Amino acid sequence: MIVTIDGPAGAGKSTIAKRLADELGFEFLDTGAMYRALTWHAQKSGVRLANAQELEAHCLAVSLQIRSGTLWMEQAPVGPEIRTPEVSRDIHFVADNVQIRRYLVDLQRQWVCNANFVSEGRDQGTVAFPTAECKFFLTATPETRARRRLRQLQQQNLPSVYEEILAAQLDRDRRDQSRPQGRLLKAADAITIQTDEMSIAQVVAQLAKIVQVRWLARIC
Repeated sequence: MIVTIDGPAGAGKSTIAKRLADELGFEFLDTGAMYRALTWHAQKSGVRLANAQELEAHCLAVSLQIRSGTLWMEQAPVGPEIRTPEVSRDIHFVADNVQIRRYLVDLQRQWVCNANFVSEGRDQGTVAFPTAECKFFLTATPETRARRRLRQLQQQNLPSVYEEILAAQLDRDRRDQSRPQGRLLKAADAITIQTDEMSIAQVVAQLAKIVQVRWLARIC
């Protein structure tokens, strides 16, 4: 069974998807980490991000694997280095590249084949897994999402200013909603969950209940 969780940046998708996977006993796939990891790798390798062909050639040669819910790149697990503001600033170069996106979507489909997965991203229910049995769309106001991002950066002892994060959040939303490939869209059959006033535990509990009902219907 495939459960997809889509939504804008900062809606809590990764944390909620991972906890939901743990609750259900499913595997977890953080597709956003894939784009972040390739962005970070390209930055560190001195790739000219604005050169689409150079970026494409570099990224398609990078080895990515999923092991027990953790993304590995070039035989090493990725860590918090992919969550910096610098990566967030440049991720659109990777996300907007048609060939890189096709490569990553193909990997995602290979990884979840014949397994139970919770997969999160921005195009999981619309592009990667349009026939997924259970689809969710998590969202929250830009202000709430910026405050969450601020807390995340502070916990990592990274420089953070709320106003700058909010401005970057709004710019990210604009890019995600207008990109030619992998555009942020809610699947017609996805269930919307507004998370502003909800705790992580409350969101996970609500999603788990829905998935369990559909799982029972699937096996009966």
